[in-house]
Amino acid sequence: MRNVTLAQVDALPVAVLPIATVYPPGHLLVWHEHRRAQFLYAATGTMLVETDHGAWTVPGERAVLIPPDRRHQVRMLDVETNSLYIDPAAAPWWPTECRVVEVGPLLRELLLAASDIDPRDGLGDRNRALLELILHEASRLAEVPLHIPIPRAEPFAGLCRRYLADPDLTVGNADWAREAGVSERTFTRRFREEAGMSPAAWRSRARLLAAIPLLHHQSVTEVAARLGYATPAAFSYAFTRAFRTAPSRLHTSSRHDPAGLTLINHS
Repeated sequence: MRNVTLAQVDALPVAVLPIATVYPPGHLLVWHEHRRAQFLYAATGTMLVETDHGAWTVPGERAVLIPPDRRHQVRMLDVETNSLYIDPAAAPWWPTECRVVEVGPLLRELLLAASDIDPRDGLGDRNRALLELILHEASRLAEVPLHIPIPRAEPFAGLCRRYLADPDLTVGNADWAREAGVSERTFTRRFREEAGMSPAAWRSRARLLAAIPLLHHQSVTEVAARLGYATPAAFSYAFTRAFRTAPSRLHTSSRHDPAGLTLINHS
């Protein structure tokens, strides 16, 4: 199915609903939740996913697994998606928190084929087998650590969400402590308790996540300079250390990126 809403088909008596959607640039799916688990695959572009617990950046040709009944919002940056909405009983292995995963060539093609399935017309043996195979493949995917925690308590949550929306290299612990109305030492201690890392380490990771959509249109050298790194090599080292993949693998301004990955156009 293409460009239909979940509400139109959610009541169908099928375990897996495949829906492909093209979104306008910058489109925001505001806070919502659904009873089905969601396998949200970015065929193109970048998705920014937030829950009450954290934020996930999903580059093209990756997917995010969203648990059922989990409140979330998604910003779509030039995105075409292939989604699966899955009855929880059909995937007891589904994670309890969002997870970004690599999607290989086989699963990419299966998801593309599934977008032509319309369960409103009934599921034949082939389509049923195809959807079952997709679930099997999805249960074996490797996680990519493109995630940052968001503290639940204020003022930490508000400070973090504002920083994610507009990372600023000039902001420091003293600025955040002043806004929170406490000493820098107290702020740093409480932030570490809430987020599991220091405020400086959190902001550094947030800036690296902000690099991902930039790499879709800019070179590694340009992104490194924009984020305040002294050299492209320093940026590449920090990025690879944080996310276990080189930034050059996400630079997709040409048909083939510098790492030799083929870009799939599903339009």
